[in-house]
Amino acid sequence: MTNLPSQARVVIIGGGVGGTSVAYHLTQMGWKDVVLLERGELTCGSTWHSAGLVGQLRSDFNLTRMMKYSTDLYRRLKDETGQDTGWREVGGLRLASTPQRMEELKRQVGFARSFGMPLEMISTAQAKKMFPLMNDEGVLGAVLTPTDGSIDPTGLTMALAAAPASSLTPKSPASPPRTARWTRSSPIRGGSRPRWWSTVRGSGAA
Repeated sequence: MTNLPSQARVVIIGGGVGGTSVAYHLTQMGWKDVVLLERGELTCGSTWHSAGLVGQLRSDFNLTRMMKYSTDLYRRLKDETGQDTGWREVGGLRLASTPQRMEELKRQVGFARSFGMPLEMISTAQAKKMFPLMNDEGVLGAVLTPTDGSIDPTGLTMALAAAPASSLTPKSPASPPRTARWTRSSPIRGGSRPRWWSTVRGSGAA
């Protein structure tokens, strides 16, 4: 069993999509001393049973920009890592059944278009044609976001962990080694020692 390092610049607790995303982005920014700890397997917490639905249009300007960035990342991760994320860009609809909701959607469309999101205000009939199972009673209109979609949360996590630039490639059946390494420690009976860790120091793996 490889011993855990005694210290690191950053220690991330949890090997789900949140933890691997933090590690990915820190190392993309050039951080070289990053450790990720997971007490079980990657995605074994709340990530694996997430629905994986990705809707970008939010009530907050910055949240919408963040969601747009996320979809841009999802599109390129498979080519970057070789790991299929299960990304399916099928589009999404936001419905309005009150005048107030309709006004809110128009406002959101306005600020989302300001940073390049391809949104379109459509009629109830158009929305019904796109999604025939929809109950259109009382619906005043809708917003179409063609770049919304769905993703496999486990596949996304593995892709973030496998990204060569992140140097977080696991030595596990789920993802073959690339440029750095993961080390799996032996489980401790009755204990809770992390079973996975990854670290990069300088230009090599610790």
